[in-house]
Amino acid sequence: MSEIIIVPVVMGTLFLGLPWLILHYLTKWRQTQTLTGEDERLLDDLYETARRLEARLHTVERIVKADNPHFQPSEDHSSAMLDQFEQRINNRRN
Repeated sequence: MSEIIIVPVVMGTLFLGLPWLILHYLTKWRQTQTLTGEDERLLDDLYETARRLEARLHTVERIVKADNPHFQPSEDHSSAMLDQFEQRINNRRN
């Protein structure tokens, strides 16, 4: 008698419950891959902050270089990184 109840429960779980669970989490995963408007605003703010900090750093390096001729400024990798970041943001918007 108990087999009569167990078989439909197992079949329902395998053919209804499991696919529903997989599709549910696939949908949730796809939704989290997109940027929201708030995320884009935050990225824009961070990008502008990084640009301003880079400009300040160059200003400080110029001042120190004027005071100390032996000062060697740091290598400028930040501009290239910020440009790559800007390209990624523009690609996501398109």
